[in-house]
Amino acid sequence: MAAGDISALSAVREAHPDMKLYFTEQWVGSDGQFGPDLLWHARNVLIGALRNGSAAVFEWNLASDPWCGPHTAGGEARCVGALTIGDGISRNVAYYVIAHAAKCVRPGSVRIFSDADAPLHSVAFLTPEARIVLLVLNEADRPRSFAIAFRGRHAEVTLPAAALASYVWRAAG
Repeated sequence: MAAGDISALSAVREAHPDMKLYFTEQWVGSDGQFGPDLLWHARNVLIGALRNGSAAVFEWNLASDPWCGPHTAGGEARCVGALTIGDGISRNVAYYVIAHAAKCVRPGSVRIFSDADAPLHSVAFLTPEARIVLLVLNEADRPRSFAIAFRGRHAEVTLPAAALASYVWRAAG
């Protein structure tokens, strides 16, 4: 995995509030495990970077062949792309992390909430279409229940163990 704590982005954002912060990351190794890698990237790259002031998140490289090529000289030779292109196309961890968010968090969305002290990792957005999108990650080995409250309405939700979910509702009305 990677070194450092994603919360360090908040210090960078505070030191340079006049600049947009973009977070790029890719380290899903060909010797990795899909489930743990997906949870790590959802927590740190997707939810963590957006929670800590990043304006965008990029997972790259976009595509690789079955031997993790091509890559730049000196680059990591075991890094798989979001897609592996060979006899067919395989979708890898980076594909699912970005696809999960991109389906609901559309361009122009603005982060409106995150709670770093909650037992579940989460971040919420207001989209240009006036929808609220809440991304929630449960890394625990058991289901976790939580409540979503918005403008006097409540929903009780149970998120399965080791799961990432999106909850979407209209902000108006």
